[in-house]
Amino acid sequence: MTTNINSPLAYPRLRYLLAGTGVFFVVFALLRAGFYLWASEVTLYGAEAADVATVLETLGIGLRFDLRLAIVLMLPPALLLLLPGWKSLRIKALRIWLVLAIVLVTLVYIVDFGHYAYLGWRVNATLARFLTDLQISRDMVWQSYPVVWITLVWLVASAALFVLFLRLERRTLDHPPRPVGKAALAGVVALTVVFGFLGVLGRVTNINLANPVPLRWSDAFFSGNTRVSMLGLNPVIFIWSTSRFTDDSYDLAEVEKYAGEVAAYLGVAQPEVRTGSDSTGDFPSFARDVPLQPHRLKTQQPPNVVFIHLESLGGSVTGMHGNPHNPTPNLDALARESWFLRNFYVPVTGTAKTLWASITGIPDVSRARSATRNPFLLPQHTVLNAFTAHDKHYALGGSAGWANMNALIMNSIDGVHLHEEGEWKSPNIDVWGISDLALFREVDALLRAQPRDKPFFIFIQTADNHAPFTIPSDNDGFELKELPADVLPNSGFRSNAQYNAVRLLDHNIGRFMAMAKAGGYYDNTIFVLYGDHNGRISHIPFMSRAYEELNLESLHVPGIIHAPKLIPPHVTEDATSLIDLLPTVAGLLGIEYRNTTLGRDIQLPAPEGERAVPLVLREGAFPLLGVVTSRYLLQMNADGTQAALYEVGSDKLENLAGSEPEAFARLSALARGLHETARVMLYSNKAGAQR
Repeated sequence: MTTNINSPLAYPRLRYLLAGTGVFFVVFALLRAGFYLWASEVTLYGAEAADVATVLETLGIGLRFDLRLAIVLMLPPALLLLLPGWKSLRIKALRIWLVLAIVLVTLVYIVDFGHYAYLGWRVNATLARFLTDLQISRDMVWQSYPVVWITLVWLVASAALFVLFLRLERRTLDHPPRPVGKAALAGVVALTVVFGFLGVLGRVTNINLANPVPLRWSDAFFSGNTRVSMLGLNPVIFIWSTSRFTDDSYDLAEVEKYAGEVAAYLGVAQPEVRTGSDSTGDFPSFARDVPLQPHRLKTQQPPNVVFIHLESLGGSVTGMHGNPHNPTPNLDALARESWFLRNFYVPVTGTAKTLWASITGIPDVSRARSATRNPFLLPQHTVLNAFTAHDKHYALGGSAGWANMNALIMNSIDGVHLHEEGEWKSPNIDVWGISDLALFREVDALLRAQPRDKPFFIFIQTADNHAPFTIPSDNDGFELKELPADVLPNSGFRSNAQYNAVRLLDHNIGRFMAMAKAGGYYDNTIFVLYGDHNGRISHIPFMSRAYEELNLESLHVPGIIHAPKLIPPHVTEDATSLIDLLPTVAGLLGIEYRNTTLGRDIQLPAPEGERAVPLVLREGAFPLLGVVTSRYLLQMNADGTQAALYEVGSDKLENLAGSEPEAFARLSALARGLHETARVMLYSNKAGAQR
């Protein structure tokens, strides 16, 4: 058989690379089929039968991971073959790479089969923990598995695969190259690059070129069924993805030390000691069953609930908190007509971390990356699952694959419908997907279509108030304004682009409220609006010094519960937190629920007296943590050193630890206790662990 000289396959090096990629892909696909048939616990028959379509979709995701790995393994050969001259040396280097790649990758697959049989999880970076007791681990493996036979299979399989690549080398690279025109060469290179890019990306549809979110482990978890999700993982790639999450970042001794303070804070008489998993050990449990509350709303039918996540909207950029430049007239009006939480805080900055806290009730105190990126923490228990009467939705204009948020949403919220980039009719305007106004329009259409006798609960995640601060051409009459150059440095805004992005977000909130009224669901809906953190600020002389100089402004955000037909306007001056919102709304709706984390119903008395909420004022390996009340801010290093107490409303910023010893001692214990408890709760709150 001859190859047409005009065909791209006439080029020996390209034929070798494509064929090599194909060989690896076929091998990985066969191993995936073997895992499904002989190792996985997924069945398509009987009482525990999985949905066939879901299994096929998950396997399809896995095949895309396999293709990514095959392409990545052929990248070093591609680079070697592009080098000029020294052909014999390059071929030797290529063969050495293939030997190493084949031996290591096949070993990972063998270990993966055994790891799943032993622990029910695909192999991941936590495998390194077995090296700490190497002798015990070695003896266990030797006594549990036919190591000699497995080793022979491994070596024979590796040798066979290497021989296959040697045959491929002889059939391609040993042939002399043919003359190639520049245009043809450029076309071949372009096609190869596009193929490689799409293969590594793992997607061919719904690609936002401004922000091409690659296929991630969280995509395999779309079904919420962990056993099925295992079918979609590639062991080599999963080891890499989990390599940042190998440390157990909590101290059970510290949790137990402050268990009494935390139990009192949560209204638990005595924390129980629960037996956790291998990753948590035994831990104090602060779970409590919350009954119907006397302050519940008396309504004929359950109200709808709309949580609106206001991107990068801190208190300092709103009129309700004193900004003199009228950036948020619509939100200010809502605050006056609503239950306004004046001293409302998110526990830590960052969109993904805010999402985590809002759903789980745990401050995301992860010290490396956000908890949403950690597959070992799923699924999480959430109060939201007690809202059994409500249809649940989550909507955002871009991709929920960013920071693996989709894994938390789909695996933790029962029956949730995730609406994201690719579903919307509106066009993307930038890296974050469709505009907020377009998102509100599409969500409004979705909510109008809901059955009137079935309440809904929806999270709406906005994004326009984030760099690049795009102002869409379709903006429903929004007009740009500019602050003078001499005003900007003390305005709370770093640029007019940010100023107008905040104004646009406010404008769109006003439009959405008008849509809700016209759509007929406004009167029986509780709208919960909150900033997810503050953006970068300039000076804020209109607020007390503590906000700017102690970094409190980054966590102080608007908090509004708007339901004028159901809840009379009033103001709560106590410190409140994002983690309190779900328990508070459950209390309003008359829902009984099991609470396993740190959030509390705002309408219930705070056992600690002056209500306090936990914060992380500086992230990283050595965080600065604290608690805040309506009067005080207590901050300290994570190890308890350099503790200081400040009065939030004072411009003196004096350390009051000596003059207010009782408050200092009480808040210091809470700061350490709540932070250490949050660290272990990330792991112990996995669904089922607290039941």
